[in-house]
Amino acid sequence: MTDSRNLAFLGLGVMGYPMAGHLARAGHEVTVYNRTAAKADQWRNEYRGRTARTPAEAARGAQIVLMCVGNDDDVRSVATGADGALAGLASGAILVDHTTASAEVAREVHAAAAAKGVGFLDAPVSGGQAGAQNGKLTIMVGGDAATYTNAEAVLACYARAVTLMGPPGAGQLTKMVNQICIAGLVQALAEGIDFAGRAGLDVDRVLDVIGKGAAQSWQMENRGKTMAADKFDFGFAVDWMRKDLGICMAEARANGATLPVTALVDQFYGRVQAMGGGRWDTSSLIRLLAARR
Repeated sequence: MTDSRNLAFLGLGVMGYPMAGHLARAGHEVTVYNRTAAKADQWRNEYRGRTARTPAEAARGAQIVLMCVGNDDDVRSVATGADGALAGLASGAILVDHTTASAEVAREVHAAAAAKGVGFLDAPVSGGQAGAQNGKLTIMVGGDAATYTNAEAVLACYARAVTLMGPPGAGQLTKMVNQICIAGLVQALAEGIDFAGRAGLDVDRVLDVIGKGAAQSWQMENRGKTMAADKFDFGFAVDWMRKDLGICMAEARANGATLPVTALVDQFYGRVQAMGGGRWDTSSLIRLLAARR
């Protein structure tokens, strides 16, 4: 790195842990905060950064603070709470939120940050745990152009694509489109694989053939054969997808969009949760079809 910066990363889950690691490997000075302190200590021992006891402590002296937490309430607490990041950030610094959350909370935090002279970007990611580990995430950003330009090189440390989508909230809205599309794709893929099996076809061969045609998708390439093999102990959890689809449907009610397929697939994911599959990969939708054989 020719432009090493003082950074903080808040939230060391399956996504945040490797993302913060890429920043350290790129030569940045990184301080981390995690609600479970042992996880922060583990990260520090692996990457030789620093740890902090609160988001505010982690943010003090940082030029850019990045966070990846659970939901809207977590975003509010970690960003704007009494010991939140904004309590420690100085004017001119930047706060970046990688959480998949609502556009409403993105606009709230942007306003709170602006009142302190701090830039804010809502920057949800796509690519899953593997994308975070390999530094190949796609990042959809909402915010001011000048703030984005200042932070873009840092985000590129763990991304293959970083794109400014529009004003505050636009990143979250784009991520909603992403999740809406994925929900329909996974259900269609589950139905196709189940159909192929019932028809007596070699499912892996079917996937190899149609994966070279118009039916090809990331889901087919990365999840098709594991779906056929009934393997779901990895990837993006059903619990998280239901949280995301809930955000999508709430936004649709506000903007007048109609999401009939998304609503149906959300119900299917509810059935997967009832089967005990809340932590299974989202491709586990096929188990609802296989159970009817």
